[in-house]
Amino acid sequence: MTYCLGIVMHEGLVMASDSRSNASLDEVNVCQKMHTIVDPGERVFILLTSGNLSCSQSILTLLRRDFDQGKGLASAASMYDAARVVGQQVRSVADMDQPDLNRHNFRFNVHLLVAGQIRGQPHDLYLIYPQGNPLRATEDAPFLQIGESKYGRPILDWGVRYASSSLEEAAQYALISLDSTMRSNVAVGPPLDLLVYTRDELRITRKRRFIAQDPDLLAIQTRWQQSLRKAVQELPRVRFDEPRTRS
Repeated sequence: MTYCLGIVMHEGLVMASDSRSNASLDEVNVCQKMHTIVDPGERVFILLTSGNLSCSQSILTLLRRDFDQGKGLASAASMYDAARVVGQQVRSVADMDQPDLNRHNFRFNVHLLVAGQIRGQPHDLYLIYPQGNPLRATEDAPFLQIGESKYGRPILDWGVRYASSSLEEAAQYALISLDSTMRSNVAVGPPLDLLVYTRDELRITRKRRFIAQDPDLLAIQTRWQQSLRKAVQELPRVRFDEPRTRS
């Protein structure tokens, strides 16, 4: 299982992902789901993946190969064009692998988040579906999720605002969202990867991996739990109607 999220703000982007690819009583596998493709000063792409691991790896391999040859993401004129490039590679891998997957009762299931910026163009965030079509994040809906998304969504709905939230606040919301998901689903787990990109920076300068016992991550988790309990204690008491007496 996977949980990845991306947030687009006026100031830039926040991307976060877990690293657990399988969880059972006797086996836990770790695999990085955050990937970057960068030409410093020219273009930056951050890709998060969920679904079939082997198919995701094939898509990333093809994207990197074309990028190194000056094609694909290396020649995209806008982030929309970049999202279409990624979608086309999703379709290409689906065409190669889906018949055999279907023959063995497996489903082609790959979702990606694609974010970044090309010099002279605005930064942006897209979700790529298994069919290859893109969905863009907007000011009204400034975050996108893939994988096990339901547990981590409420805090994003409550807190993230495109124009008024800072990148630092968005990063904290992202970590709380991941923490909420890990507490409710054992199939999502550390290490956690977090990347913060400032608009027009055109290079990666703030990226961090949090292991399970990272002191900064533990401090955020502890403070959030304490603050949540305190907030509940300070809520107005629930009032009930007085029971009616029989005459």
